[in-house]
Parts: sequence; C-alpha cells; structure tokens
Amino acid sequence: MKKTAAWLATHALEQLGVRFTFGIPGVQNTEFYDELNNSESVTPILVTHEGSAAFIADAVSRVSGSIGTLAIVPAAGLTHASSGIAEALLAGVPMLVITGGIRTDLGKHYQLHEIDQHAFMKPLTKATFRIERHADVVPTIYEAYRIATSGEPGPVFVELPVNLQLFPEEVGELPAWVPAAGPPLPAQEDIAHAAEVLLAADRPGIFAGWGAVDALPQLKEIAEFLQAPVATTLQGLSTFPATHPLHAGFSFGPHAVPAARNAFASCDALLAVGTRFGEIGTGSFGVTVPEKLVHIDINPQVFGKNYPAKVALEGDAAAVLQALTFELQKRGAARSAGNGPQEQIRRDKQAYREEWYAHDSQGRVNPARFFDELRRQMPDDAIATVDDGNHTFLTAELFPVHATRSLILPTDFNCMGYAVPAAVGAKLSQPQREVFSIVGDGAFMMTAMEILTATKEELGIAYFVFHDGELSQIAQAQEIPYNRKPCAVLGSVNLEGIALATGAAYVRMENDAAIAGAVSEARRITATGRPVVVDVNIDYSKRTAFTKGAVKTNFKRFPLAQRLRMVSRALVRKVTG
Repeated sequence: MKKTAAWLATHALEQLGVRFTFGIPGVQNTEFYDELNNSESVTPILVTHEGSAAFIADAVSRVSGSIGTLAIVPAAGLTHASSGIAEALLAGVPMLVITGGIRTDLGKHYQLHEIDQHAFMKPLTKATFRIERHADVVPTIYEAYRIATSGEPGPVFVELPVNLQLFPEEVGELPAWVPAAGPPLPAQEDIAHAAEVLLAADRPGIFAGWGAVDALPQLKEIAEFLQAPVATTLQGLSTFPATHPLHAGFSFGPHAVPAARNAFASCDALLAVGTRFGEIGTGSFGVTVPEKLVHIDINPQVFGKNYPAKVALEGDAAAVLQALTFELQKRGAARSAGNGPQEQIRRDKQAYREEWYAHDSQGRVNPARFFDELRRQMPDDAIATVDDGNHTFLTAELFPVHATRSLILPTDFNCMGYAVPAAVGAKLSQPQREVFSIVGDGAFMMTAMEILTATKEELGIAYFVFHDGELSQIAQAQEIPYNRKPCAVLGSVNLEGIALATGAAYVRMENDAAIAGAVSEARRITATGRPVVVDVNIDYSKRTAFTKGAVKTNFKRFPLAQRLRMVSRALVRKVTG
C-alpha cells in the first residue's frame, strides 16, 4: 500500500496511545497536521509558543500514562521548545519531539529552516533520528518511544522531512507495537548486602526522588519496617504523602525544615531511591550522607557521582524495593513504631507551622495561612504545577502533598515559565481532577499568554500568582551579600489586564482575611471550565529554611579571604546605604 510519511507517523502515534500533540503548524509540517486532524484518537493542540508546548508535553508525561508529544516546525520551533525539552531530559521525563524537515529530494542548499537540528538536539535528548524512507517511519517512531520510556526516561527527537510527508510511497505491511520488558532485578547477593547494611543501622533514613513516584506501596512498607523517616527531593515531593507519620519533608540537610533536619541528624544508613543527589535536592550539596548508603536507581551512571554508595542497586524502584523488603523480612523483625521518629516529626512540623503563623505579614498574605487554606479546600488528588522561584520553596516547605503525581515542577534545569503551560497539560490529560498553579509574578510573565490555550480548550485552571514585584528568590540571594537587588525588581504588571486579555477570570487576594473566599471563588469559576488568575498579595519577608540553609552552605564553602571580603562589603553598604 502507498502511504505518506505524515499518515504513517500519525498511525504510529495512535498505536502508542498518544492522546495529544502540541505545537504550531508551519510549511514543513502542514501535511502532518492534516493527518493528525483526521485521527480519531490523537488530538493536535495549538499553543501560543513552542516553549510552552514542551512544558505542556512534559506535564502530560508526568501526570498520565500517555507520552507528551510535540509536533513542531523545524529550526525556530525547535529552538523555542528547547528549554522544555532540556527540562524533561534532566527531570527524567519521557517526551517525543517530532519536527518537519527540509526537503531531501531537491539537492538545494539554504532552504528555509535549514540548520543541523541533530547537532543542536544531541545534548538535550537521549537520541535523535532523521527518517529517510517511508518504510522507516513507523519502526523509527516505535524505537524513539522505546528509548524515551526505558531506563531513565527522557526526550527523543525525530525529524520527518517534508517531502516524505507530502508524497506517498509503497510501504508494505506495517509493524505492530510490542511493549518492551521491564529491567531485570539486581543480583541477589547485592540485595542481601543492602538488607544487612540497613538492618545493622540504628537510625536508618530514606531519601526518595521522582524515580520512586510509582513505588509508594513499596516505600511505605519498607519505611514502616525500618521505622525510617522519609525525606524527598524537590521533584520527588509527590512520591510520599505528607499525611504519613514518617514523612519528614523536603530534603534533610541544613537547608531543610526542622522536622527533616532533626529526623536525619543521627542517620547512620541512608536508603536513596530514584534520586541523583542533585544540587537543589541536597541544598547545594550541603547534606551529610552516611558512609552506609544504599542507592537504588534505574540509571547506573548516577551511582557514586556525588556520594559513594556502599551498595548500588540498578533497576525499577518498585521492583527493587519489593525484593529488598522481602530480604529484610527474611533476616529480621520489623521495628516498633514506639521507637520511631514519628512523634518528634509531628512536634517539629507543628512548631514550624506556629513559627510561620506568628510572623507578622504586615497586611499581606501569610504564606503558611494561604497554603493551609488551599490544602483544606483542594481534594487530595488535585494537581499542582509549580514554577521556579521563592514560591517553589515556600510550596515545598508549607504545602502538604497528599497523592502521588499530584505536584510537578522544574528542578535540575530549573526553567522559569513552566507552571502556566504545565497546568494546561495536566488538565488536558486529567480532566476529572482539579488543577492549579503556584507561580511567582516573574515566572508568570514569561508564559502567561498560554492561558489563551486554557481558555480555548475550556480548561478550568486556577493560577495563584504570588505578586510581590520582584524576582524574589534571586533578590533575597542578592540582598544578603550585596545589600542591593540589581535587575531583580520587576516592572509593574496589571494581572487583571492579563486575565482580561486571555479570557480568564480575575480574583484578588489582598490579605489573610481574603484567603478562604478567594480560593473558594477560584474553585467555583474553574468548575465552569474557565481559567482564573488569582492575584495573591504575598508576603515574602520571612525567608524559607532552604534559602537560609543554602546560602550558609555556599558561603562556608568560599575561601576565607573571599568570605571576609563579602562580609565587609555587605557591612559597608548597609552602613552607607
């Protein structure tokens, strides 16, 4: 049979269960868009910017069983999307990136959009493919999907030249999609060694990252057996519920909240699951990792990169944890909850809350009161998309996450502008769940126009914009050593005007007294299928534990002469103004 590459690519996506593509049509993928439009199972979604398309696709992969897929023009569309593609790479999120390509049958140079896309994509993806024959379209997209979803997941790039899309060729029988088998378990002797290490510890702890997001039953079982406190990475905030008495908080070093700091203070063996011990998760590498480290990860390249592992176990988190639990149960008895850290964790969490409640927010919105009311009103399975900024760490410290895959955010690539479009992807793929964003005003201004997509698709999303007029996380980092904030103070932005321009509703949250009513009104509006911008007059005057701890960690790492120089400069500027 004769088929175009555009038809074949659409067929391949249908077989893989792809539900949406995101992008903007152009002259080198209009045929592909026409075929996507004919599909009964794949819906092409027009976005306002390809950078947003990549964030939307990232969110689809994070909160659903479908892989986020881009259908974008080559060159300019791809460079626009590159930030979201790189975010997915460093976050371990699968993504299919499909662009058009220049004609390969003309023998002409300097064609429209003619750049070496593969050289550009090589460091941002797990693999790149350029399809040269019609017969290769379906198997290549299958292989791209296999690579994107196996091992540590990530984005894969496929270029589909426009002449292949336009002109049909004979292709023969099309291959069927056959899912790949999961990775094997580690050697039994390694699992036994890990069990010995953990059983011999007096104060074991667990550190869970996004790689453990689908291993909650196994995490709970092993945590309760060991009576081990559980801390998570930033990206792993929704791997273990804050409702569990062994949940300690985000990370465990000097930058962590008191509950996590105290619970891990005497930790003599650490079970790390699905984490690479990256800079943010470790508070600029300020954590003290015990020598007895048992490290589970699907990517063997992470072992020993920052902290040496006593035992390294390569494999799927859920399967390895289950095997490890069986071995622990075979070798010893479960520890008594009466000897665990639960009560200390509870007291520390309560004291930290009271500290925030006692803070005078000077007529603005107190972050702890905001997050407590938000948690009270939102269902446990509501999905939060969070951006990069001071609000990120306020969320990590003050918003209890109750369900897996219910909070997503940029981490290691740390790209601002994520939350607004990511909420679109979350709501499209999980329409039955409430979706809301926590986003600073600086990050909001980067991608706010993507609310147009939410309006067009009738997606009820609440955007809680923390409006303080600064790039607060950087402003605080500048203010401590420099006593000034160059280029961190934003121009005035009228959030009501942005809501009006994008078809969203607008709600103002002026102070603590307005929190409950504003959240309730936002939820009422979103239930009608309309997005809403909630203008939160946030108080950022109290610094997070993360900011204070990370600054101290980095400062202590400076040579003595540089520390003296920075302190003296800050003092002089403080005195002289």
